[in-house]
Amino acid sequence: MKIIYEDNHLLVVEKPCNIPMQEDASKDKDLLTMAKEYLKEKYQKPGNVYLGLVHRLDRPVSGVCVFAKTSKAAARLSKMILDKEAFKKEYLAIVEYNDLASEGHLVDKLLKDPKTNTVKVDPRGKEAILDYQIIDIKDNLALVHIDLKTGRSHQIRVQFSSRGHALLNDQRYNKNAIKGRQLCLHSYKLSFKHPVSQENLSFTCEAPFVKKGKICLK
Repeated sequence: MKIIYEDNHLLVVEKPCNIPMQEDASKDKDLLTMAKEYLKEKYQKPGNVYLGLVHRLDRPVSGVCVFAKTSKAAARLSKMILDKEAFKKEYLAIVEYNDLASEGHLVDKLLKDPKTNTVKVDPRGKEAILDYQIIDIKDNLALVHIDLKTGRSHQIRVQFSSRGHALLNDQRYNKNAIKGRQLCLHSYKLSFKHPVSQENLSFTCEAPFVKKGKICLK
């Protein structure tokens, strides 16, 4: 876990892929616990450490995410996200090209099945919105920049796969995924107002599958 930024109210970190945001049924080490242990050790705090989880990344997704170090910061950040106010999430992904339009505005209703932890397009679901733009094409793969407008579970993965442009190595939604290969979805940038000072903040971290704006698969 790499620390990107820290002050009295915020902790911004780079999430490694395949680590859950918080404890799940696997009982694997999770990012929230790792971050709390970091704070406990750094500040030599006795007892439990408060750290608010205000947004989530899917387990296989890497990239930048923010935690709140105070309840005030947590409440204000959560309200920004809920109100879609001054909290912008940008992602990079590699998708199957298949003549995908160079840019687009995707709107769907997504419904989650908690029993299978899968999501599908369904009129009974919640609205999911994103904008995207292709920034590179290589071997029937497209590197897309995504401006996420809503934060539904598995949203990016399902919105693209439902249109025939599944994310590369998505073990859940891409029938062509190679077993054991890493999902190519990365939380590239977070921009939001500081919950206390109201200063405009922006944090980025590079995607492991991108080099100088081009697809780079090892």
